[in-house]
Amino acid sequence: MKALYTTTATARGGRTGHVRSEDGLLEHDLALPEALGGQGGATNPEQLFAAGYAACFENALAHVAGNRKVGIEDTEVTAEVGIGQRPEGGFGLIVALEVKLGGVDATMARSLVDTAHEVCPYSHAVNGNIQVDTRVTPR
Repeated sequence: MKALYTTTATARGGRTGHVRSEDGLLEHDLALPEALGGQGGATNPEQLFAAGYAACFENALAHVAGNRKVGIEDTEVTAEVGIGQRPEGGFGLIVALEVKLGGVDATMARSLVDTAHEVCPYSHAVNGNIQVDTRVTPR
C-alpha cells in the first residue's frame, strides 16, 4: 500500500505525560482517568482514539453514501472506547459506534453503516483485534 498521507505524534511520560503532533496542531497533556485510579483532568489515549475513529467512520459513511448516490443528512457518529483486562492477560479495548443518520430508512441506514465498517481505515486496523459493535439510529 502506498500512503496518501503520513503524520507523526510524539508522546512523553506515557499516560500521565504529554502528546504533540509534528505540526503542533494537536498538543495535549495526558492524565490517567479517575476510573483507572488516576487524577483525571486531562485527555487520555482512549479519548483520542475515540475521536479519531468517530471522525474517520463518519467520513467513510459519507463516502459510501456518495458512491451509492444515496442522500444522507444530519449524520453523527459517537465512538465509545473502553479499556479493560483481557482474560488471557494484558489489556484490551472494546469499541461501540453509535451512528445516527437521517434521510434514509432503517434498512438502508444499516446497509450504509455495514459497508462503511468495511472501508473505514480504523475498522480495518482493529479488525480481529478489537470487538467493535455498531448501533444504527435513523433520524
